[in-house]
Amino acid sequence: MTQHNFKKKFGQNFISDKNLLDAICDDGEVTKDDLVLEIGAGMGSLTTALSSHAKKVKSFEIDRDLKEHLSSLNLPNVEFVFGDVMDFTLKQIENGLEDGYKMVANLPYYITSPIIFKFLKSDNLTSLTIMVQKEVAQRIIAKEGDKNYGVLSIMIAFYGNAQIKRIVSRKLFYPQPNVDSAIVNIKVERDRFEGVDEEKFYKFICSAFSMRRKTLKNNLLQSGLLQECLARLSPDLLTKRPEEFSVSQFVEIYLKLFG
Repeated sequence: MTQHNFKKKFGQNFISDKNLLDAICDDGEVTKDDLVLEIGAGMGSLTTALSSHAKKVKSFEIDRDLKEHLSSLNLPNVEFVFGDVMDFTLKQIENGLEDGYKMVANLPYYITSPIIFKFLKSDNLTSLTIMVQKEVAQRIIAKEGDKNYGVLSIMIAFYGNAQIKRIVSRKLFYPQPNVDSAIVNIKVERDRFEGVDEEKFYKFICSAFSMRRKTLKNNLLQSGLLQECLARLSPDLLTKRPEEFSVSQFVEIYLKLFG
């Protein structure tokens, strides 16, 4: 395919630099023993690199106009699935990947958080290596006290360990976006915190950050938590702002309130 009508609604920005593509595979620690899930095959440049590094690749692509081109790549260890990955259940997506897999993906900005949260809940996922906008990467790895620290930072730390592997210049994409990107690797660690309902914890964190500049007490009261529940926490905790707490401290507070 020599020409493609790039679609803004899909956040399409493709990469072709072979050194970068191989580096992404290395950042994901992809080996010949690995099953890999790719979200967003695009023109298939990263898919091709992954196919040479991995045992098997299952690649989702939302743009059906790319079907003919991707099929013509003739990658024997790659299974292409056309459709919006968010419309599939985890069970459907992970068919054939039940023995454990790594995700490697160049994610469009508009769907980064939903994709991350969808897959971090999977018991079969061992790691995510994702290309995201640089500012999103900074939010992902942020620690307490950092201006970028928030719900995304905490929930990723709840599920595993994240680090930025490299910064990627906007000049390496076509069409060229307005910002630089970064490769982030998240190693999943199951059951880091016992006795915590994942969905309830997520809602609790969202409540805690509902008004960032307010104290923890004000935010939790605003969310409907009763004063008698908050009495279980020490006053010095309640007067702090949410960005001052680590994920471990938030888990301790959650367990005191709901455990």
